[in-house]
Amino acid sequence: MTAPVLPADSPDAIARAAALLREGGLVAMPTETVYGLAADAGNAAAVARLYAAKGRPRFNPLIAHVSGIAMAKRLVEWPAMADALARAFWPGPLTLVLPKLADATICDLANAGLDSVAIRAPGHVAARALLAAFGGPLVAPSANPSGGVSPTTAAHVSEGLGETLDLILDGGPCTVGVESTVIALLDGRATLLRPGGLERDRIEAITGPLAIAGHSDAPTSPGMLASHYAPRAAMRLNATVAQDGELLLGFGPVAGNLNLSAAGDLAEAAARLFAALREMDAAGPKQIAVAPIPDEGLGEAINDRLQRAAAPRPVP
Repeated sequence: MTAPVLPADSPDAIARAAALLREGGLVAMPTETVYGLAADAGNAAAVARLYAAKGRPRFNPLIAHVSGIAMAKRLVEWPAMADALARAFWPGPLTLVLPKLADATICDLANAGLDSVAIRAPGHVAARALLAAFGGPLVAPSANPSGGVSPTTAAHVSEGLGETLDLILDGGPCTVGVESTVIALLDGRATLLRPGGLERDRIEAITGPLAIAGHSDAPTSPGMLASHYAPRAAMRLNATVAQDGELLLGFGPVAGNLNLSAAGDLAEAAARLFAALREMDAAGPKQIAVAPIPDEGLGEAINDRLQRAAAPRPVP
């Protein structure tokens, strides 16, 4: 049976969701980036159920969502750089990877047995209400089968994971549309682990130039697998015309069968990316071709997702 869908702006729905989470349940919640699949970060059985629902490799750590700086300080070491970044960009699409405190209420399964934890304070009002009602950290990877296209509406969640969840909170379409930017603050330096919904130049205004991490088969952060965010159809990037059997996802002057932003607006393109990939994939093309996207600002995050979607798929 498909999980019930309730309006995320309902206090009763938030209370019900928090109760389910305390009981070890799984709840899909809206965030400003994508919909997250929430579970109690300290409940290993709930986290194991989350991994099973997504079909997610257990070596891929999860982001712990927190209400703010005070909760974060109970989970991780908190250097001055973390404080500066959080005060500038939280709540919002920025994840920080920091050394885990010995008494942190994060089960080992949630952070893949690492000595560090990825944390962020989401900006969506419903996610913040749920965190306040629950009173502790929630792990919440994207609410879709592992490796697939991330969900930006409640309907996407229901289509992909509806039968495995206890509740879906519908907060409307996500406004950012790509996952958070992930920055590691380890060993005294700041490293970009994943481009995302917060532009790198805004972060570097505080940190200075960031070191850049590559993709990994043994990731230290969510979203570092080389093949990820993939539709069923194969992908071809930097295309200006469609070949036989292809649908073309356009941008700017490359109209395509569907256009991420006819105006060439990268924020609009980021917000529409995953929904557009889902729509094109549903048409059953042999391949999806994608127009060139400028590799600047939010274009860096868009290209990162497209490159991972187009990467060779893991052998089952």
